[in-house]
Amino acid sequence: MPPQLLPASAAAFAPRASSVNVVLGSKVEPWLTQTLKRINKIKRPLNSVPQHQRCLTETLSSPNAIWNLASLLLPKTPEAELRRDPNPLIEAVLNYELTHLEAYIVHVDMVLRNEVAYKLTPETIESLIDYHKDIHCVDAKANTYDWSEKEQQCKKLHENFVQAINKFVYRTHVSALEGLEEDGAGELLGGRSEEVKNNIMGLFKPLLPPPPRIVDVVRQPPLLPSSPAGAAIWSQPSPPATMPAPVESWKILPSSPGVTSTSADSTGSIWVPMGMSEVQLPSPPPAFSQPYSTTGMYYSSPLVTAPIPQLPLPSMLAPQCGITVGYNSFGGWDTRYQEYAATM
Repeated sequence: MPPQLLPASAAAFAPRASSVNVVLGSKVEPWLTQTLKRINKIKRPLNSVPQHQRCLTETLSSPNAIWNLASLLLPKTPEAELRRDPNPLIEAVLNYELTHLEAYIVHVDMVLRNEVAYKLTPETIESLIDYHKDIHCVDAKANTYDWSEKEQQCKKLHENFVQAINKFVYRTHVSALEGLEEDGAGELLGGRSEEVKNNIMGLFKPLLPPPPRIVDVVRQPPLLPSSPAGAAIWSQPSPPATMPAPVESWKILPSSPGVTSTSADSTGSIWVPMGMSEVQLPSPPPAFSQPYSTTGMYYSSPLVTAPIPQLPLPSMLAPQCGITVGYNSFGGWDTRYQEYAATM
């Protein structure tokens, strides 16, 4: 991109120069020749590039060479002081006024960038500064909440606007010179005025309050509903209930009827010698059935079950008189032995 060359008169707070910087190429465009012939009251020869450059420089350097870039409709008073009227037209006339953005040309380049540069007049800059201070800043403070450095921020906002509006330079294509009128005055054509208004209104910055401070909130995990309010978050599990001491198998009482002991010493008392007349066979007890219970549906500590006693088989005992009485697995005396004895 070619460098942006601007004269010293385009700098901020610089006064208007007595002569405009005009740079033309080796060949002059036909539209520029026609424009210069149209605005000059006195016919001047325009047969060469130096003649075009001299005519254009003298025309744009005139004190009356003021361009109207755009017009802004701005309020006269802050928003809180605006007048209300049932007629919208009267209300607009009482509360708003047109502010013309006037400027003068400081630079014409038809070699590198083919552009023309405009700078706002001191009167226009002063009117915009007054509006920013008396209306824009007042509305900005009224529409934001109060904080400790609000006045300093508003003052800084206004200072930044003063710097920006004095540095403002509008650049556009050299074809804008087609709107040149007598005495060097002119008006932007081709919708360029809307672009100027957007650029100027972009300099009116809002008053931004400081962002809220971020506070880190440490939240404890919620306790379970069954946990007490004062319980620790990470508590050790309570020790299990005391388990019953292990019981030796030989001390467990038998569950079968008629048996009083399962120790090795009392084995002989189970099968005692008896005669056929002394044998009384009781009726077998009903089959054992576990009563319905919901205990198994819940988790609980394992139950201690007694081991099944190991009883000696009948064949291990000595037969008495050829008759051996057996004890079946259903808890009763086996009747098959009685039948066998009868046949003997």
